Amino acid sequence: MPDNATEVTSAGIARLAGVGRAAVSNWRRRHADFPKPVGGTETSPAFALADVEEWLRRQGKLAEVPLRERVWQQLAGHPAGSGAALVHLGCGLLLVHERPTDWLDLSAVSDARLAALLPDAFAAVLTERLGDNRALPTPGTEELIASVPLLRATVELAADLGTRQTFEFLLGRHLDANSRQYTPTPAGPAQLMAHLAGPARSVLDPACGTGALLRAAASRSGPELHGQDIAPEPAALAALRLALTTKAPIRTHSGDSLRADACPQLKADAVLCHPPFNERNWGHDELAYDPRWEYGFPARTESELAWVQHALAHLTDGGIAVVLMPPAAASRRSGRRIRADLLRRGALRAVIALPAGAAPPHNIPLHLWVLRRPGPATRPPSGLLLMETAGLVPEGRSELPWSAVQSAVTATWEAYERDGAAEEQPGLARAIPVIELLDDDVDLAPARHLPPPAAAGGIEQLTAVREELAATLRLAGRLTPPAAAPAAAVRRPLTTVGELARAGALTMALGTASVALGGSVPVLTDHDVFTAAAPSGTLPEDHEAPELLAEGDVVVPVLGSAGITRVIDTATAGAALGRGLCLLRPDPAALDPWFLAGFLRGTANTRQASSYASTATRLDVRRLQLPRLPLDRQRAYGERFRALAAFEDTLRQTARLGEQLVQGTYDGLTDGTIDPG
Repeated sequence: MPDNATEVTSAGIARLAGVGRAAVSNWRRRHADFPKPVGGTETSPAFALADVEEWLRRQGKLAEVPLRERVWQQLAGHPAGSGAALVHLGCGLLLVHERPTDWLDLSAVSDARLAALLPDAFAAVLTERLGDNRALPTPGTEELIASVPLLRATVELAADLGTRQTFEFLLGRHLDANSRQYTPTPAGPAQLMAHLAGPARSVLDPACGTGALLRAAASRSGPELHGQDIAPEPAALAALRLALTTKAPIRTHSGDSLRADACPQLKADAVLCHPPFNERNWGHDELAYDPRWEYGFPARTESELAWVQHALAHLTDGGIAVVLMPPAAASRRSGRRIRADLLRRGALRAVIALPAGAAPPHNIPLHLWVLRRPGPATRPPSGLLLMETAGLVPEGRSELPWSAVQSAVTATWEAYERDGAAEEQPGLARAIPVIELLDDDVDLAPARHLPPPAAAGGIEQLTAVREELAATLRLAGRLTPPAAAPAAAVRRPLTTVGELARAGALTMALGTASVALGGSVPVLTDHDVFTAAAPSGTLPEDHEAPELLAEGDVVVPVLGSAGITRVIDTATAGAALGRGLCLLRPDPAALDPWFLAGFLRGTANTRQASSYASTATRLDVRRLQLPRLPLDRQRAYGERFRALAAFEDTLRQTARLGEQLVQGTYDGLTDGTIDPG
């Protein structure tokens, strides 16, 4: 591959070397032979990838760049941009996926000849899978010349990972690197929306982005898939992603679905949609007399209600639409007439409030609206299902227990669909009569209509919390460290984590596991380490093979408050190492893990190994120091550090139980379930 044309930023160098960005900045200052910038800006310079790799090897900081990292760095530095390059690679992976022998024949020629032959091969496979009228035009020879070397490396990577997994890996990296340009629907909410829609022969997503919702629908029943997105590049990526995922017919288009509907005659069994929120320029002036507004003409500020009616217009009679909505759409006065008509005619069947953080924007609790297109003889239902799932998230958890949320929602919805009624669950779910909602506000926010849950689980749970708190306080007393005795002043020779790693006494790794909803492999996050909690994240589907934790590993956060370490126990072993964490795996014949973890927490130690930005502290783990001691002496220190950690855990548990008891008593006194005497 012609590496000289590929540039890499400081963040990319840090990823290649397995260090933080602060380390790269230090190398640039301290080493006169560090490669000079070849592009970028003064604040974000870019370097030639080949020069950086050579320098890292000379310094002993890089054995070999993993193929997946090499492919990603070349993709990120592609002259046409990573999005265009990813489309080219997707076409190539689809050719390998559908016609592997054709690729073998084509790839035997020179790069220039391959660039000339690929357009015809791409056109054939794209037409076969996506049809003639598709969102993805065939790349031409001139476009492909710069992509051919990268395509060869990508196919080599696919030989190990598989075509679909390779595309998902590169697409995930592209979305992470360009997060401001995309609003992807996470896997958990996408799967929930597809489940609520049920089995369908045809599914439409009129704001499909890179195809997350259609991919979730395809995993359920393999229906005919239709998508449209206003931006050509996401529509093309969605088409390739789906073609590599399913054998179902796929039809995607680019263009504004509200202003220029690419398939106005389509009637689908299901519509899934995560529309853009708070769009003022959605077509209010041009579309005043559009026939889609069966339930009322949306105000300029109610773009989401335009998308709801667009979804209903594309449903067959009895078909289901599931639309992700901002919570304001349930209560804004400007939309009350449309909400009322949706209720009266039986089109709106459920409003489900998700916990904050379920999908972007992550700072607000989004709603799912479940709608069914009424048939000519359909009798409007008398009730609306309302659910509020925020109470399913335990206090202090940074990551959502998505499996519990999904199970509760699907079970309640299926019972409601089957019986036409739902058992009232305080704080969680209620089927409310439509007549109660048809007031001046037509406010559909679930939290305003659900009975509150019992205070802290009721008197019995408060009593149990009090007893557990008393036992924990007694334990804290027993674990309180003994009075400190002064140590003899002895100068101890020191070593660093970096030196120990070079000597083979321990191995280091940086966490790469991102967190998603609905995954099966647990992820230990930096928040879990700071709060001493169990692994709260899960891996996204098709994530690259992660670094898994083993008992005795020491984990150190590299961002945020310094002086925190965690020794992995049996309960946490097997979880993936999350981003922002550094793993130290000591050789038990040379290092005691508790000795290592304890000395890494020293205030003076972490201060000298930290660098400071305007908003965060970054720890260079390689610079952390510890004394050179024989193993038996290490174990003596380790036992003392282990006892301190147990005392610290007990104090945390005491604080949690105390807060729970205090708030539960406040709630019980204020709602009348606890007698003040």
